[in-house]
Amino acid sequence: MEVQAITRNVRMSAQKMREVTRQIQGLPALAAQAALQAVPRKSAFWVAKTLKSALANAENNRDLKPESLRVKEAVAGTGATLKRFIPKARGSAGPIRKRTCHIKIVLSDQA
Repeated sequence: MEVQAITRNVRMSAQKMREVTRQIQGLPALAAQAALQAVPRKSAFWVAKTLKSALANAENNRDLKPESLRVKEAVAGTGATLKRFIPKARGSAGPIRKRTCHIKIVLSDQA
């Protein structure tokens, strides 16, 4: 049985988030949770928060034990981009892209 959790519109680029989500893919859920606590990145906080939510969904909605779950899929996709401009030389403007991403974690009890 599969359980998922999605965190949307996190104010960080998907590229930075993917570095952390790749580390936990395929791990047992509790081992992934422990691994995320050792990663000193802002993105690790958001991935850990999403993983905790997925574990809570599994326990409360599907009556699954956290010890039997594995991270089947951990994905960071691009979200909406806020477009801003900064003044540049000679009256021109330079673009600033404030990127967001969506984190999706799928837990499964099959090996």
